[in-house]
Amino acid sequence: MTPFHLHQKTILITGASSGIGAQTAISAAQMGATVILSGRNREKLEQVKQSLAAGEHSIVTADLTKPEDRDLLIQTIAAVDGIVHSAGAVEVFPVKLMNEEELERQLLLNYKAPFLITAGLSKNRKLNKGCSIVFISSISGQHPFKGGAVYAASKASIEALSKTIALEYSTQNIRSNCISPALVKTKILDESIQSLGRDKVDHHQERYPLGFGEPEDVANAAVFLLSDASKWITGTNLILDGGFLLNK
Repeated sequence: MTPFHLHQKTILITGASSGIGAQTAISAAQMGATVILSGRNREKLEQVKQSLAAGEHSIVTADLTKPEDRDLLIQTIAAVDGIVHSAGAVEVFPVKLMNEEELERQLLLNYKAPFLITAGLSKNRKLNKGCSIVFISSISGQHPFKGGAVYAASKASIEALSKTIALEYSTQNIRSNCISPALVKTKILDESIQSLGRDKVDHHQERYPLGFGEPEDVANAAVFLLSDASKWITGTNLILDGGFLLNK
């Protein structure tokens, strides 16, 4: 059997109701995983679940910005063989317009929540030996953009967290890695088109030798990092950018 399969693995995916998270759930199930889908919108999670290959998949509805919902997620699920932290948000604010409330809100969802969920699952002994943890970061973590101070900082922090976990949990054969995509064809791109206009987005796409990414591109990378095919990879950051950074 191919080492890229996920048979007999239980995978938790946050932000599974749409975009990269939803596609990762679909792709993981196709490769044989039992998937735990988590997100805020139960109806959307049910729709994604209906798209999954047959299996004993489950849903845990949770708003990861709320401590009680994070605790519910940690206490409800059984031990997992992999996690994909896909939940997050992009909010663009110039530094001079940023306030403390917005700063805390973005850091909570993009950094604190995945940190606390991982720590909670570990504390409750719900990370199986050989577990693979995948954080969805962004090229913004190393290449910030105007208006993205908090978002970029949250992703840089996630990358530091992932490396620390890789060091601390290596004795349990638990791996931790990041995936850093550039622009992918999700709701975020649609919102960019609405706010900036189609012409500007098309002009930006010209800087991508391979064009914008598809959710499947990120999902396939996540499946690889979840699988035993990547068992000698930890503490890394896989950049998926269609060649965009070649023009930096």
